[in-house]
Amino acid sequence: MIFILYPSLALAKATARWLAMLVLYGLQVGCLSPMALDHAVIEYDKTTTDILSKLILLNIARSHQHQPMHFTGVSNIAATFNFQFNAGATPAFTGNSGSLLTPVFGGTVSENPTISIVPIEGEEFTRRLLTPFQENKLTMLLRQGADVDLILRLLASELRVNDGGKGGVYLNKPGDVKGYQLFRQAVLHLSSIQDKNKLFVEPLMFDQQSTLPAESLSAEQLSALQKEYKVVYQAERKQVVLTKRVIGRFLLTNYDPATLTNEERIRLQEEAEQYAVNDLSVDIRHGYPGGDWPIHGVFRLRSFHNVLNFIGQSISDDPEYAVGKYPQTPSVSENPVQTMALLVSEEEPSGENISVQFDDHYYTLKPEVGYQWNREGFRLLCQIFQMTMTDLARQGAPAITISK
Repeated sequence: MIFILYPSLALAKATARWLAMLVLYGLQVGCLSPMALDHAVIEYDKTTTDILSKLILLNIARSHQHQPMHFTGVSNIAATFNFQFNAGATPAFTGNSGSLLTPVFGGTVSENPTISIVPIEGEEFTRRLLTPFQENKLTMLLRQGADVDLILRLLASELRVNDGGKGGVYLNKPGDVKGYQLFRQAVLHLSSIQDKNKLFVEPLMFDQQSTLPAESLSAEQLSALQKEYKVVYQAERKQVVLTKRVIGRFLLTNYDPATLTNEERIRLQEEAEQYAVNDLSVDIRHGYPGGDWPIHGVFRLRSFHNVLNFIGQSISDDPEYAVGKYPQTPSVSENPVQTMALLVSEEEPSGENISVQFDDHYYTLKPEVGYQWNREGFRLLCQIFQMTMTDLARQGAPAITISK
């Protein structure tokens, strides 16, 4: 009896090749999944950032044309990715004497995103767009290196000077010629101090003391007080002195507030507490960098709605103009005429700058050479808007859900 082994050997080799190809294809599909996911996440991020930028620019355009502002937020993006792979084998077309198998592979990649869009209105519109900024948000940006002149020209509506009863109110509004000129000179003076790295943005920290009769405190009460206070017992007076470190309001200065006496810091804190939470105190003194022009008062901050309205109205209705530095202010490198320069045209602009169309006109940032003041200002606007962020997916909000 004779055994023919050749077809079985051929079948084994074919099967081995098929298995090898199956493994390789499986590895390719495994690599394809994270690559597709990575691409989708990046594209979603680019799209949402572009939407935010155009929304801000669109509302500046609405303000320019005296139209009401409106914002819509993307509250949620839920994307489902489906990766499918199938494989099989079929006899090869090799005639009656063939015994080879041909592998058959297939695969699909599908994406099903669901995007929820929520209009910003009602209480949230009031909180995010109409409420003036608090000092802690502005100082957070300043402590991270933002230009003090840029951020104050955007966020401050006025400077209130308190100088021994000779104070005044100076509006950041081009229509107020005298007030606008001094406001611009004041923020430019602060910028010259910041250029020397001598501008301090620090909270007032001071020790607050109180005295209690020793016999009025039990041992348990004394033990509880020691968790929050520094307790000192004065035996000769039979009293207990409680000391607590307090972090107060922020202050813009040309000196380190920690060098002041505790009593002086308390006095400045008491003065700052007389103002609203959207007032940022400033104290530029003699004997320190920039002290040739002492400034003592507060910058009053405005809302994000008023920031956009200020930029929109400055395009044509209330345009800004050049203001020179104060005589005692050193030379500064940046003092642009406009807080944020925009171009308005009937033709779509070319270039990489973000633009938006509204009422047959295109609005875009004005291109610059050298320091990108406009781009930095617009980037700061986007960052400020993000700082007003709250939970968009709230109950009762009229949401629009788009399923692709």
